[in-house]
Amino acid sequence: MKLGIPRECREGERRVAATPDTVKQLAAMGLDVLVESGAGDGAGHADPGYQNAGATVVQQLDLGTLDILAHVRPLDPHTAASLGRGAVTVGLASPSSELPAVQALADNGVTSFALELVPRISRAQSMDALTSQALVAGYRCVLEAAIRLPRFFPLYMTAAGTVPPARVLVLGAGVAGLQAIGTAKRLGARVFANDIRPASADEVASMGGTFIRLDLETAEAAGGYARQLSSDAGTRQRQLLAPHVAQSDVLITTAAIPGRPAPLLVTREMVQGMRPGSVVVDLAAESGGNVEGSVPGQDIPVPTADGTGQVTLVGLKDPASAMASDASRLYAKNVANLLALLVRDGTLSLDFDDEVVAGACLTHAGEVRHQPTAELLAQRAGAAAAARQEGAL
Repeated sequence: MKLGIPRECREGERRVAATPDTVKQLAAMGLDVLVESGAGDGAGHADPGYQNAGATVVQQLDLGTLDILAHVRPLDPHTAASLGRGAVTVGLASPSSELPAVQALADNGVTSFALELVPRISRAQSMDALTSQALVAGYRCVLEAAIRLPRFFPLYMTAAGTVPPARVLVLGAGVAGLQAIGTAKRLGARVFANDIRPASADEVASMGGTFIRLDLETAEAAGGYARQLSSDAGTRQRQLLAPHVAQSDVLITTAAIPGRPAPLLVTREMVQGMRPGSVVVDLAAESGGNVEGSVPGQDIPVPTADGTGQVTLVGLKDPASAMASDASRLYAKNVANLLALLVRDGTLSLDFDDEVVAGACLTHAGEVRHQPTAELLAQRAGAAAAARQEGAL
């Protein structure tokens, strides 16, 4: 069976879905691994490394001949339509925002597995790409803040005087937030954090941070995820957070709700209340932003309320891709570990009685198996039909 590893074509994407180490694991499953030339260059894996691991390097993948395609970024509709009927894909799919591609996969009879849909259970931890990539992103966002902050993170006591430590506030204590807390703490900052899930307080403390408790309703959904606060509660949350934001030298926001736009945690007015030279890093900028006015991939200067300086608002873009070597190392293992459930003795063996296989499956046999995505597609089709009918009238 042929497994293809493509060059990622989205601008700025440097990760790759297989490394030479995982090629060996895939080959041991009985797969014939084809790697598109240059696929691993951005992650530090040149073509000879793949060849030495047992892969065949090709100038361009013939998508129609592949049995399996492993990828990083969501496929575009053209790629989905170019795959052979019955082919299998494994990778990130962003189903709620990539509906045309999902429809193309279903229409073409492709069985697709979305790593975002892997169940959050102990047995599936080694396949959880959201966690592995959030780990990288949380680390990266602290480095981005430290580079821009015009002062030290740690305490220094010198003959010339004492330099106090920077004060860092992290909003959101999921995997990315906890990694940000730990990284900022290791750099010597005083770290504070808040999350709308009360259970995260102990996790924050375990990473060396101080948990900020707010007088708010709890907001924890199934699986330990956060859920959306009501409008009134969201306003109250921002009011309670405002003084803590104003006292911080660095603010890092990492809050995300699966399948929905990122919640607004910080208004422009709150940013303007920070001290001149402060830095805000919005890790959720690509999904709508936790901070009002953040733009993915851009640094936005925000004047302080007193007019004495400015705050730098950083909208992070592709943070995991910016550390492509280790991000790919982790992601490629996620992919290989999921494929180990799908392949037996060199042939596909899709056991939909397995909760991991069933949970991660996005499309199969011409159907969209992920119910929330199927509902979104139905709504989209209904809206299109209504528009056509209105146009006909």
